[in-house]
Amino acid sequence: MYRFIREENRSNSNKRTILSNVILAAVSLFINGFGVYLTIQANIGASPWDVLNLGLSKSLGILYGTASIIVSYTILGIDIFMKEPIGIAMFIDAFVVGKSVDLFNKIDLVKPCNSLATGIPVMFIGLVIISYTQYTYMAAALGCGPRDTLLVALVKRIKRLPIGAVSIVLLSMATFVGWLLGGPVGVGTLICAFGTGPIMQLAFNSVHFDAAKIRHQRLSESFKTIFNK
Repeated sequence: MYRFIREENRSNSNKRTILSNVILAAVSLFINGFGVYLTIQANIGASPWDVLNLGLSKSLGILYGTASIIVSYTILGIDIFMKEPIGIAMFIDAFVVGKSVDLFNKIDLVKPCNSLATGIPVMFIGLVIISYTQYTYMAAALGCGPRDTLLVALVKRIKRLPIGAVSIVLLSMATFVGWLLGGPVGVGTLICAFGTGPIMQLAFNSVHFDAAKIRHQRLSESFKTIFNK
């Protein structure tokens, strides 16, 4: 599977490849939303960004997905302002993940866990799903997520701090603001903050995927290819 994705997505050099990769990214992000949904239903504290999303949802009386879209497009706007590379999949990311969580909430597929004994396994299952769908999404080579792009942009501008330190500061700010708005903070927040990276790395290693070698196509390049300009 990895070889197929890698070869197909290497250049996004024609309309057909871009379209197939847009579909790959959208499907990946939809399933990624199920992983996010599981981490929330674990009910032991949400991930840092979801503490913010859920806090905003609670304080404004809006759906999780709507709150997620507001946060994601705000960050995407910051990425654009900071002149970072923007790809088609970033816009899909900002919309699909949040709304897929809303769909799973409506279906009520998984009940909220009522103990750490059930919550922690559900949390880890969610993180594994997120990690593998992050691989297929990134393999489409049409842009990283808005939050990842923001992290890279900040690291470029705050050269004295390593990426790990900048990430901790960014996640801490999202968690703190979300907590002030009423978002759920708990042991799951710590698991997500410190466990997501290693789990994702294990997932990437299992499919021999090196995210650093992916050259993401910019939005302007995609449009030129699609419209033959």
